[in-house]
Amino acid sequence: MLSPEHLQAPKMKDDSSRQKDKERKSRLSLFLTKSGSHENVSPHKKTNPTASNISPEAALQWSDSFEELLKHSDGVETFGQFLRTEFSEENIQFWLACEEFKTIDSETKLLSKAKCIYTVFIESEAPKEVNIDYNTKMAIKKDMAQPTKSCFEAAQMKVYSLMKKDSYPRFLHSDIYMRLTRQKGPGANMFRRRSRSCVFNERGEVTTEPSSWQL
Repeated sequence: MLSPEHLQAPKMKDDSSRQKDKERKSRLSLFLTKSGSHENVSPHKKTNPTASNISPEAALQWSDSFEELLKHSDGVETFGQFLRTEFSEENIQFWLACEEFKTIDSETKLLSKAKCIYTVFIESEAPKEVNIDYNTKMAIKKDMAQPTKSCFEAAQMKVYSLMKKDSYPRFLHSDIYMRLTRQKGPGANMFRRRSRSCVFNERGEVTTEPSSWQL
């Protein structure tokens, strides 16, 4: 007959396994946050942009299009700050991680990175789980046995579309962005720039009338 000690052992082992799994996810989350990068975003030097190091002219370029925003490291960082206020920062982090993933040539590193991305962003109850449909999630799960550079492509496109259509328009009207475009102070002349999406005048108001650079 098994002793109480033997009966308790499986339970203790199971609790220990769950704790280790939780710690592993936490470490992976930290790893991906630090390593996620874009071609113009350094994964090793990530600083929070402030009004002192972003010019109004540079910030206004981000209103051209979502694609233009993503070309600028300060734009990506500022957009990430905005997403943090909406509790959806995982979207840009996932997109950046996918961009980096597609640049990996080593099969060993590709497999390792794929598992990291899946564990942190895709699987159920992941620490930074992104909002994608069930079929896409299951397709990625199947691909984890032999991941390719395109295994996250469908999910990345869905998250990209969500940010572009939903988050980006709100970002352009957010306090975070408007402060950058007004930073010369009340009443000061502000650059105005023709944009495909909107134009900001000297009072920070949005207009749809075409305008060229002016002082």
